[in-house]
Amino acid sequence: MSDLARIQDAGLDAVQRVREPTTVLRHDATGAMGVAVGAAGPPAAPWQVVGTLPPLYPEWLGDRSFQEVHGCRFAYVVGEMARGIATADMVIAAARSGLFGFFGSAGLGPQRIEVAVNAIRAGLGPEASSWGANLIHAPNDPALEAAHVDLFLRLGVTRVSASAFMALTPTVVRLAARGLRRLPDGTVARRTHVFAKVSRVEVASAFMAPPPAAMLQALFAQGALTAEEADLAATLPVAEDVTVEADSGGHTDNRALTVLMPAVMAARDAAATAHGRRIRLGAAGGLGTPNAVAAAFALGADYVVTGSINQAAVESAQPLAVRRLLAEQRIADVTMAPAADMFEQGVKVQVAKRGTMFAFRAARLFDLYRTHGSLDDIPAAERATLERDIFRTSIDAVWQSTREHFHARDPAEIARAERDPKHRMALVFRWYLFHAARWPVEGDDSRALDWQIWCGPAMGAFNAWARGTILEPVENRTVQQIGWNLMEGAAAVTRAQQLRTFGVAIPAAAFTWVPRRILG
Repeated sequence: MSDLARIQDAGLDAVQRVREPTTVLRHDATGAMGVAVGAAGPPAAPWQVVGTLPPLYPEWLGDRSFQEVHGCRFAYVVGEMARGIATADMVIAAARSGLFGFFGSAGLGPQRIEVAVNAIRAGLGPEASSWGANLIHAPNDPALEAAHVDLFLRLGVTRVSASAFMALTPTVVRLAARGLRRLPDGTVARRTHVFAKVSRVEVASAFMAPPPAAMLQALFAQGALTAEEADLAATLPVAEDVTVEADSGGHTDNRALTVLMPAVMAARDAAATAHGRRIRLGAAGGLGTPNAVAAAFALGADYVVTGSINQAAVESAQPLAVRRLLAEQRIADVTMAPAADMFEQGVKVQVAKRGTMFAFRAARLFDLYRTHGSLDDIPAAERATLERDIFRTSIDAVWQSTREHFHARDPAEIARAERDPKHRMALVFRWYLFHAARWPVEGDDSRALDWQIWCGPAMGAFNAWARGTILEPVENRTVQQIGWNLMEGAAAVTRAQQLRTFGVAIPAAAFTWVPRRILG
């Protein structure tokens, strides 16, 4: 091979060796562009140096203040899959791998959350900061939302991802403001860092601004905040880490990241100018390949968040049968279905549709709710179908189980249902949605066709990328290897794009990172 061909073909080598410097060369006679990898000396004539790219480390992707503030090696977050699917073990494994991990506390009772938090702290040590838990908005149960805030404050959980919020609530403001204090150098220190996960610009703007004065005054009057905490909160954004959630599993507005991120960035820039604070933006939703992660960083993301793909990891609470089902999902194998927590409002979540009939059956329940005023209005034949195929028991038995649940948790719901037959119907239908999310985690194979598995299209993209590689078997899918391969691959794709902007002819293969076992 001639020197010209050899130097031109070094593009792929340069992409694979991103941790070494790369020199971009031009041939004086032909104008051909090429690269030399490593600490080589000056090139021989007729090659001339056009420029040199320094080593590129995956740790350098994103905004490095993220790692500094949150104590992790990579600007990469293992997201909070609800009902404990993102387990304490997953959080521990993520943090030990230099990643950041959120425990999936949404949908769990205080006792289970406390056990998990204590396990995480025991596994990582009391000083570890690269982990947190999830606070999900509960519009139908504000007392539960407040109880979770009380628990996080009592346990000293210093990083909390606030998700599914449609507006600021006093509970999330109290969480962000409690423990604020001014240091001797004049700066303000936070006790709790709130990560706001948003998919709408107006919600992002609310979290990127100080809380409304009236809300702070009310919290102070209730004794929920001290005067100093209320005064300092009035000068700070509620959240200085805002996760922009695109087309994801679970609660989602199905936005495209390329549309949503620039809009939130513009709002962030305006907020930063107005309030003088640095606000980091994360990217979430659709991140299942190195190319997607690289694209998120290229858009300006300060950190990235993965979700659906971690459900198939060995540390996930999903049993093996569910993880294998997830590993079969393709990009189009997702659909929208009614959400249990916001059923009456018509809010939907994105779920897997391959191998389960949950989405179809849940949609049928919502249609019946929308078109009938009560359970008694549903035709007898339709009721029989519901009891046989969906509930697998009588509607009366479902209502009795629902009554027992709310008698212990929120008796007001029972009283309302007795007054309002339509609300009673909603509670009965929500019984199915609630249990459908529990059956897969519990490994109830008898209800496999009713499994509700929150999942976004990233799962299918990940499976296609992993096919034929070390990450195809679910037994090999650890959060460490998933995260490290995505970040290493994103660095390689970023290097390929850098070289292409210099005019180097980069082979198509340079934009495809093949998963491999990474040792650290």
